[in-house]
Amino acid sequence: MSDPFKQAAGIRKVLTAGEDAEGRLDAWITANLGEEFSRSRIKALIKDGQLTVNGQPVIDPQKKVRAGDQIEVLLPEPEDPTPKGEDIPLDVLFEDSDVIVISKPSGLVVHPAAGNWTGTLVNALIHHCGDSLSGIGGVRRPGIVHRLDKDTTGVMVVAKNDIAHRHLSLQFADHGRTMPLERAYQAVVWGRPRSLAGTIDAPLGRAVGDRTRRAVKRQEDNNADEAITHYQVLERFHESPDATALASLVECRLETGRTHQIRVHMAHIGHPLLGDITYGAGYKTKANLLPDSARKIVSGFGRQALHAFMLQFEHPTSGDIMHFEASMPEDMQELVSALRR
Repeated sequence: MSDPFKQAAGIRKVLTAGEDAEGRLDAWITANLGEEFSRSRIKALIKDGQLTVNGQPVIDPQKKVRAGDQIEVLLPEPEDPTPKGEDIPLDVLFEDSDVIVISKPSGLVVHPAAGNWTGTLVNALIHHCGDSLSGIGGVRRPGIVHRLDKDTTGVMVVAKNDIAHRHLSLQFADHGRTMPLERAYQAVVWGRPRSLAGTIDAPLGRAVGDRTRRAVKRQEDNNADEAITHYQVLERFHESPDATALASLVECRLETGRTHQIRVHMAHIGHPLLGDITYGAGYKTKANLLPDSARKIVSGFGRQALHAFMLQFEHPTSGDIMHFEASMPEDMQELVSALRR
């Protein structure tokens, strides 16, 4: 009989179904193959003809497993990524065979997309550690489990293999409620929130008429995702006797991680981020209240004043609690110094 795999390159795994074997083929293989491959990946391999049962090719993931079945699956070598590696400098805080933690600079897009097919963090990571990527979903690429906006700076973790990708994805989906994930940001906002500490619980969804923007929605809206931000005022700038302030430095901790969450939430309570032309353009004239030297720096600040200074997570294989912090970038330090003056 000819080889049903057509001599394709890869790793062959042979499994034998025991007396208690039952259920769908894709589910059984995933449970018995270990954590290296996800069920969706196994399902795709079956449909692609990379599996035989008792020597016969099978392409139906829902086929039932029977006791004594000899199941052979071909696990192809990871394919090269579509994005190409580019020699873009990275500030690496930590790296091992499972994860890489970096401090992202302003202006760096995380993932290739329309308008930014090159020059992204993914391109940089493929160049930096492409040889150590073992393949995520069958492709030798970095596993992005969370994102920072192009002009937001700070700590990010990226997975280097399927096991790490799934483990980190679970932590970010859990939002730190039952797992040790923590995320904290520093932001400079206009004004001073009424309370020095508080929680913003306001669902978010796509803005009407503009798919790139997010907006606060009603709880019952089908387009609404739960979004919760905890904030604390750290410092007030140009405070008046009546306890108002021109601007404030706040720390925000995410209980959920929605697109533009901090930017939309702070604007929602009347305190948008300095430099945020998407959600706070109407506040830009407040800089005119500052002395000349400070006004020039504040008016010229060309991005939202947001920095992801802290990230904590559980290492996907060792179980160690990993804690990382990144200092406020120079442009935000200069902004804060100007406001203090």
